[in-house]
This record gives sequence, C-alpha cells and structure tokens, in this order.
Amino acid sequence: RLPHWTSFCVKYSAVHNDQFGLSHFNWPVDGANYLVLRTGCFPFIKYHCSRSAPQDLALQDAFFTALKVLNAGIPTLLYGIGSWFFARVTETVHTSHGPVTIYFLNKEDEGAMY
Repeated sequence: RLPHWTSFCVKYSAVHNDQFGLSHFNWPVDGANYLVLRTGCFPFIKYHCSRSAPQDLALQDAFFTALKVLNAGIPTLLYGIGSWFFARVTETVHTSHGPVTIYFLNKEDEGAMY
C-alpha cells in the first residue's frame, strides 16, 4: 500500500534521525523509491514524497539548502506556524522507539495519483 505521493509533518520532538542537512533526496521504502523534499518548519519537519525512480538529486539538494540559508529560514518558520494551525488530520505510526504522530494538512485519498 505505498502511495504515489504523500505530504506530512512530524514534530521535531518526535524525531531522532531527521536527515538534518538534507533538503531533496531519495528514500527507498519496501522496494519503491520516493523523491523527498524535506524542510524544517518549526515546530515541525515537513516532508513531501513522490514515488519515482532514483535520481541524482545532489544539485537540487544544494539549491534548496542554499535558498533556505539565503532567506534566513523565515518562510519555513511561517510555514511551520501555519501548519501548526491547519494540520488537523493525524495518524499515529508505531515505531520501535514508540508511537509517532504524523500531521497532514488534508485527508488523503488512498490510491490517489495527485
């Protein structure tokens, strides 16, 4: 049941390995690959994941990281504050380190392509 795409937030306080310093990267999951756009947006870490073949994302990763540095993280902070108010759909994922709540801005349609 791997979705074609998903977008969610996780609270910083729930993360032990948050891929710090990565903005755009491949993430293999159960035989599939996801292209992940990741940004810190306090109090969350935001992930946008699209299922796709693995790609060389080094240039895009550097570009997105540079954008965040150049604008001093202000847009990502505002995005985090907005997410705090609007991320009302939750799902609890049970991990080996305990339960983690995942926050969505809208309810996802299972199997949706977009």
